[in-house]
Amino acid sequence: MTETRQRNDIFKDDKVCVIIPTYNNQKTIVGVVEDVKKYCENILVVNDGSTDQTEENLSSRKGFELIGYKKNKGKGFAIRQGFERALELGFDYAITIDADGQHFADDLQFFANKLKEEPETLIIGSRNIAADSMPSKNTFANKFSNFWFWVETGQKLPDTQSGFRLYPIKFYKKTRFLTNKYEFEVEVLVRSAWSGIKIIPVPIKVDYPEDRVTHFRPLPDFTRISILNTCLVLITYLYIVPRNAFRYLTRNKFIDIIRDQITAHNESPAKIAFALGFGVFMGIAPIWGFQMLVAAFLAHFMRLNKILVLAASNISLPPVVPFLIYFSYKTGGMVVNNPEELTKETLIHLKQQILEGNFYATFQDFGYSIFQYVVGALVFALAMGIGVGFVSWLILKFSLLLKKK
Repeated sequence: MTETRQRNDIFKDDKVCVIIPTYNNQKTIVGVVEDVKKYCENILVVNDGSTDQTEENLSSRKGFELIGYKKNKGKGFAIRQGFERALELGFDYAITIDADGQHFADDLQFFANKLKEEPETLIIGSRNIAADSMPSKNTFANKFSNFWFWVETGQKLPDTQSGFRLYPIKFYKKTRFLTNKYEFEVEVLVRSAWSGIKIIPVPIKVDYPEDRVTHFRPLPDFTRISILNTCLVLITYLYIVPRNAFRYLTRNKFIDIIRDQITAHNESPAKIAFALGFGVFMGIAPIWGFQMLVAAFLAHFMRLNKILVLAASNISLPPVVPFLIYFSYKTGGMVVNNPEELTKETLIHLKQQILEGNFYATFQDFGYSIFQYVVGALVFALAMGIGVGFVSWLILKFSLLLKKK
């Protein structure tokens, strides 16, 4: 009894509750709840519209709060209902555990201990996929999910599909989640990472009995998860990456950023120079409004230093824009054999239109050749990128020689 009391005190001190979402788990739900009660007395069971004997089996038990509704709406909706009630009751953290009996309640203590070491984190149970006899379809889905989580956040986790998690729900008070079914566990994980919440794994045990009830439907559920991942990837590279880069750049001095990125990473002069040259190329490339987004996306897949690439792409600052347009158009005239020049008034007007996002229409209105500009911009960007890369390489090599002396 003393040991159980100590375990309960751990959860009380940190305002932790356990949420058990359930749907048609009449054979296992009571056993799961009774096991959890040995470690935590703050339990919320969410009955997601069960049509079997789940509710009847629970109604005769005590020591937990039962939340229920008639229509089945999905695991994600059930967890969200649990979050809302937990916040109303004053809890800061909530541990979710599956109702099918695959998880072991004694692993709850690992979450509690880890929370003491790493407060204000999202802790996710990590199954030993190779040793725990996970079904092959689950193994593939888990690897698939791990990959897309890395693409969307830049972080690597061993088991992103585990439902045994500790959520810092105090950070979700104003968060409006969009999904209701299995894909919710993907959404909340990615959006937590985007919000700067630290995510750490803890090892857990798992059991897959032959009569285990699973409500995961491969085709519709996998389709929804894939659609969600597509949306999350687009948001990552159209908003999250540029947002993070902007925050980083505005928090630090520009020159200090360049120096820190050059010295902090063990990269060769050639790779640093290539990152800077590529950034300049992207900053001049004729894709106004999307230069940093595309630069960040390509830098990620080319494994270049994204901070250096984004910093160099800022060559297209508003005061410099007219000069970039002028030299791009003039270079295009030499390539397509058209000596036509831009006037000063046109450059000023174009600058204003670019800032308002109406560059190409204005270019046509003035009767200038878009083709000439695009060709010239690409050639000029390439020349500037090669030039900056080469000069950067020379400076870095010379600096290394001086250090050796």
